[in-house]
Amino acid sequence: MKKINSLDSIIRPIITEKATVLSEQNKTVFKVHKLANKKSIKKNIEKIFKVNVTKINIINLKSKKKIKQGKLSTKSGYKKAIVTLKKGQSIDLTTGI
Repeated sequence: MKKINSLDSIIRPIITEKATVLSEQNKTVFKVHKLANKKSIKKNIEKIFKVNVTKINIINLKSKKKIKQGKLSTKSGYKKAIVTLKKGQSIDLTTGI
């Protein structure tokens, strides 16, 4: 298995309506590298944002086939992580890193 750089495991935050609702429960959603595991994600979130992570849920979204302008194409799948933070802490995604 290929080893990934520690800071490359988190690709970007996912900002959707559902992710906004989860932010009220001290949860933040990130798109992560397909080889990242819970330990590396936890370590990197705590290192980058300086918060305490209590729980991580990982979801693998499979690729889907789409027909676009009469041609068959594939929408790539990805892995996302729902990170639960310690009570009273939050990550402000609008300011950047």
